[in-house]
Amino acid sequence: MSMERLDQQVDAYITWKRDLVREITRYRGWLAHNRLSSEAVEQRLERALRLLRSDQITLAFVGEYSRGKTELINGLFLSGYGQRMLPSRAGRTTMCPTELFYDPRSERSYIRLLPIETRLGDTSIAELKRAPRHWLNIALDPSDADNMAQAFTQVAATKPMPVEQAIQLGFHPDMLEDAGKPGQVLVPAWRHALVNIDHPLLRQGLRILDTPGLNALGSEPELTLSMLPSAQAIIFMLSADTGVTASDMDIWQQHIRQLDDQADGNLFAVLNKIDVLWDDLAGGEAVDEAIERMRRSTAQQLGVGPADVLPLSAKQALLAHVRGDRALLARSRMPELEQLLCDRLIAHKERLLEQRVVCQVLALMQNSQQVLHQRLEKVDEHRKLLASHQQDNGRLLEELTARTRQDHALHHKRLLGLKTNQRLLKRQGDLLRGAVRAERLEEHLVRLRRTLRDSLTTLGINLGILHFFRNVETDLGILEQEVALANKMVAAIYQRHNQDNPLHGIDAPLLRIEPFQRELRNLQSKADHFRLRIRTLLTEQRTLSRRFFGTLVQEVIGLHQRLRREVAQWSSDALTPLVQHSLEQKQQLENHMQRLKSLATDSQATGQREQLLERYRAELEQQLAQASDMIRLLRRPSPVQRQGKVVTLPTAAFAAGERTPA
Repeated sequence: MSMERLDQQVDAYITWKRDLVREITRYRGWLAHNRLSSEAVEQRLERALRLLRSDQITLAFVGEYSRGKTELINGLFLSGYGQRMLPSRAGRTTMCPTELFYDPRSERSYIRLLPIETRLGDTSIAELKRAPRHWLNIALDPSDADNMAQAFTQVAATKPMPVEQAIQLGFHPDMLEDAGKPGQVLVPAWRHALVNIDHPLLRQGLRILDTPGLNALGSEPELTLSMLPSAQAIIFMLSADTGVTASDMDIWQQHIRQLDDQADGNLFAVLNKIDVLWDDLAGGEAVDEAIERMRRSTAQQLGVGPADVLPLSAKQALLAHVRGDRALLARSRMPELEQLLCDRLIAHKERLLEQRVVCQVLALMQNSQQVLHQRLEKVDEHRKLLASHQQDNGRLLEELTARTRQDHALHHKRLLGLKTNQRLLKRQGDLLRGAVRAERLEEHLVRLRRTLRDSLTTLGINLGILHFFRNVETDLGILEQEVALANKMVAAIYQRHNQDNPLHGIDAPLLRIEPFQRELRNLQSKADHFRLRIRTLLTEQRTLSRRFFGTLVQEVIGLHQRLRREVAQWSSDALTPLVQHSLEQKQQLENHMQRLKSLATDSQATGQREQLLERYRAELEQQLAQASDMIRLLRRPSPVQRQGKVVTLPTAAFAAGERTPA
């Protein structure tokens, strides 16, 4: 079935990652064997391995109620149970955001449900995830599909409560159902759901996020500020029987459209329920034309290309999977979506890993390979010296010894200069860290918390958040000036090195903070957008404002922490390649002088030295062959590239703020 294609593609992606982990681990052992390892290199490799092991693919489904999000998840991922697992009957089914994933730390599958009343506090969902006592835990039995389906109905549970209490929880009464009693409405019983099941794709690192409609997106800030932006792909659900409604457009414009840059082009719309257009009397060609017209119309309304709108029938696809009906599956057009997920989502993840891991490790490997080539050149030079010594050419030996001493003195001088540069860069690094010190941010946070606590109106809250962003932006402006000086200093140091070593030039690693500045501007834009939507000074608006900005502040804190780590790592690593190169050169020259001295004082062991040098040369050639093999394996194209399914992704900035190297 077509689902096998996505399964195989994800499996190939995971296998490729495991191969990368194996080769990087092998490289670490190779470095130790050849005495090339260092603390800085070890830290870089450990970061690469950690990123590979923690990498996940998050796929988010967003749309208004009754658009078929949950049914599509059933058809894509849960059809193997032979029935509808997540509740997706007519009406409002998924009432709270639901995450599906595999938790390797848990011995049993489970559903964890967070009571809706936790909205009254300021604690974020991310913080509550670390506090199991707040969640209701329901054990799942994967061998009993009926039992699991029954447990999943809890996700759609509602509870009656007075309108006033529902408003305090952040709900708009016009968007809630009547509870059948005066003054009471039905609200979702749960704020968030976590579903841990042992599914092949979830086990491989795929994570699914199912969201309710507009009301949940507007009243649960973490969805739009954190969860959706962190997804690698977002599927916006529409229905062919309604077209693009006003509420659909509201969700698209307020919460989804601006995520396109962050999703790096992996944002597309699914036009569900095309089976309502099926007409056996009109014939297949007429149906296809009707679907294509709706597809083009939908693309025009959303302002996207027709290729980013996929018509399908999730209901018929689920039925086809359960029955094993290939003809019905093809007619449902589900394979087109699965192919798109393969071609774009997986390819995008592969390119990110190539940028963040493969290219950086390859640079380290090539540098190590270069060092061994230099060792090999010295061995050949020693062999020639031995041959000349056998001919009693003592003058040549003295000249080479003198030249080597001069080279050693020169490298020693350069190393001393490099250590001076390290001290200068350390002082500059202190200035960089000072510009983004945690205490500075905490000062801004203290003022903001006081404002959020004491303000009686949304106006006061809005002014507080505006001042907070201006202060953080000012700090980043000061950092930008210090970064420019630091980059200029490092560029000059590397330029001098490259002039002195024209055959072994190294590009200067410059510090880039533009991605962090863009992220901060994006968060501020979301805050401004939220402020403009607040029309009243009612108590419930102030409660929602505090919760929204509390979530927003957590995002800024996370950004600040990542920026501090980036600055600290750069400050300690910026000159590491030059230091390693100089130390290696100095060590080689010292070894060379020792051998020359030995040759000058002992002519009896010439034959033995020839044998030792020959064995050492063979060992170096073997190590170089291993390095070439590791480089070849790392350069091997990723699975999507090998299969010729590469889709040209937009050149929008990736997470690191730069284009992916070819």
